[in-house]
Amino acid sequence: MIRHLPIPRGPFELAADLHLPGEHATPRAVVLATPGSSVKEQIGANYASRLAARGITALVFDPAHQGRSGGEPRDLEDPYRRGEDISFAIDALSAVPGVDPDRIGVLGICAGGGYAVHTARTDHRIKAVGTVVATDMGEAFRGFQPDGPAAALDALAAARTEENRTGEQTRLNWLPDTLEEAGPTDLDTTQAITYYRTARGWSEHSTNRRLARGDALLLGYDPFHLVDPLLTQPLQVVLAGRKGNTGSYDAGLRLWRAAPNPVDLMVVEGAGHYEMYDVPEHVDAAVDRLAGFYETHL
Repeated sequence: MIRHLPIPRGPFELAADLHLPGEHATPRAVVLATPGSSVKEQIGANYASRLAARGITALVFDPAHQGRSGGEPRDLEDPYRRGEDISFAIDALSAVPGVDPDRIGVLGICAGGGYAVHTARTDHRIKAVGTVVATDMGEAFRGFQPDGPAAALDALAAARTEENRTGEQTRLNWLPDTLEEAGPTDLDTTQAITYYRTARGWSEHSTNRRLARGDALLLGYDPFHLVDPLLTQPLQVVLAGRKGNTGSYDAGLRLWRAAPNPVDLMVVEGAGHYEMYDVPEHVDAAVDRLAGFYETHL
């Protein structure tokens, strides 16, 4: 069963779906942090529904400034606010009848994996941390800059000055809108477009746009800073066996090696990064492992 749960976040609300277990409900609960550009009906719902089927209440939400959540300006990907969103979600989840506030965990997927870890370091209401193909968005964005991150920051500074002069905000595509627009490309980009921009995973609430000024925040972001010694909670890491070019395999291993309390490392052989979003055999395998982890540590 799914119930809409508005999450108060200062002057506006986050739109969230609460996936409730049936007759096998337990006091355990998990907040899900979704990939960049993703909304709650996409990857988060695939994992939340399966966790609920295992007796774990699961809360998935649209980030602030995105989807059906409030917040201006729209399409902002602010990694620090994404972390704050998780803490606001825990506030709301703690008040749900049947949920034990001392048995709440987090599950972060792709960029959400980095956001979840970054939040759990300092919000110790989170009692267990799970990640699936976790990505270090700071490292990824720094690596995308042909002239280096410092030059990119100079260009962003000049662009923001111009935006303030004209009043017009610049938005960028996360991905090409079509495979035709992308042209010949690598397998991971093809799979990302196929998921987000075709009927396979498309949502009218996911705009595929991000506010350009937010890139400056991403360029300076390190989600794993001070993981040792602050991330004392039990940690489950799930990786896709095919490395591809997303960086999530190496980021997940780096997190695993840095964490003070790693519990389990799972590699889903034969899966690529984006195949961990919705391919049933891969998602089921990950959730089986994650559910066991949460059952033990929540």
